[in-house]
Amino acid sequence: MRLLKSTLLAKSAALALALTIGGAHAETNLEFIQWWEPELPAGALRGIMDDFEAQNPGIKVTLISGPYANTRDQIVVGAASGTLSDVVGLDGAWVNDLAKQGAIADLNPLISASGFDVNEVAAVIKVGDGSYMFPVASFVYPVFMNLDLLKEAGVDTMPSNRTEFVDAARKLTSADKNQYGWVLPLSLESPNGIQNDVMSWVWASGDSMLKDGKPDVTNEAVVGTLEFIKSMYDEGLISPGTFAKKEQDKVEEFVNGRVGMMVDSLAHINLIRERNPDLNFGITAVPAVDGYTGKRGLPYASWGIGVSANSEHKEEAFKLVSYLMSKDVNAKLVSIANAFPGNVNAKPDFVTSDALFGKAFEIFQEGYLANEFVGLPVAEELMRQMDVEVQGMLEGNQSAAEAAAKTQAQWETAF
Repeated sequence: MRLLKSTLLAKSAALALALTIGGAHAETNLEFIQWWEPELPAGALRGIMDDFEAQNPGIKVTLISGPYANTRDQIVVGAASGTLSDVVGLDGAWVNDLAKQGAIADLNPLISASGFDVNEVAAVIKVGDGSYMFPVASFVYPVFMNLDLLKEAGVDTMPSNRTEFVDAARKLTSADKNQYGWVLPLSLESPNGIQNDVMSWVWASGDSMLKDGKPDVTNEAVVGTLEFIKSMYDEGLISPGTFAKKEQDKVEEFVNGRVGMMVDSLAHINLIRERNPDLNFGITAVPAVDGYTGKRGLPYASWGIGVSANSEHKEEAFKLVSYLMSKDVNAKLVSIANAFPGNVNAKPDFVTSDALFGKAFEIFQEGYLANEFVGLPVAEELMRQMDVEVQGMLEGNQSAAEAAAKTQAQWETAF
């Protein structure tokens, strides 16, 4: 009997030890790659992750953070090598490629298994029948203006049309001071300047680069926009180095007072204030063509979120996705980021607490969200193809109409 009892005790001890050892290895570690953390106040995103971990014992989140362009490069490498982080920050322009590559997971099975209420989501980015991205936060791209430089230059009112914008740019430009009216980033490495800084002028006047879902780049509105940008470039109103500049470069120039105006994301307001607390700046809608009185298309980009197809922890990864999309958490995040919410029931508090974002909300209410690259096949490559032709136009190698025609021909093959 004693022998039996000893044996049972030994087995129990061994089982307890095994459970203890197993428990030590039961923790799930999720990697979350995104460019959001640097654009939020220090510690803000980590704090939300800490709250998630407290509510989900056994799950830890490691943030993989960097500037937008660097993050994009890391995601491309991770997608190609099958080493993509479990949870992925996404730009809508990347979704089609990543989904067709098999790098990001169709969220539909995860939605069904978890009982997640997709009706609370403001938008679902799809490829075919699959759901691949939820926009967590959306940011409009207005024109940022250095109010002190405008005042010094004698510009009394925010430009509302292209003529007024060019006039302001002329008054702001002083090459001797290394100061320019506008900044245009057209790096081929990160060609989203085509979306944010070129096509935004088309959408601002209610026009389109598509017709019946197909490329329509040779229309009068697009060609006219290219001619408008070319005229500013030829006049020296755009800061030098356009072909090498990325998004972070234009923000840096604006922060340091080297440019008076830029088209940029509301997501960068916190960054700008942090980098230069004394900078006096305002925002206005992207100017429309002269005489346009309709609603203005507002260029926008989203902090989208998805799950890696190769993640070994898809269920836990989707728990984090669901957490960030839940009403209260989403409201908290977008309030910190000063963005429009991804949950239809979330109410950000920035509209009343910050005058600049109150103005952004007015712009939002008076216009409509417009970004025709979201969900397009090889969207980033489409931008790059147009970027090459726009650079050729700016160098004087071809006209705006020729740049548009070459872009059209290349885009048609992708569709």
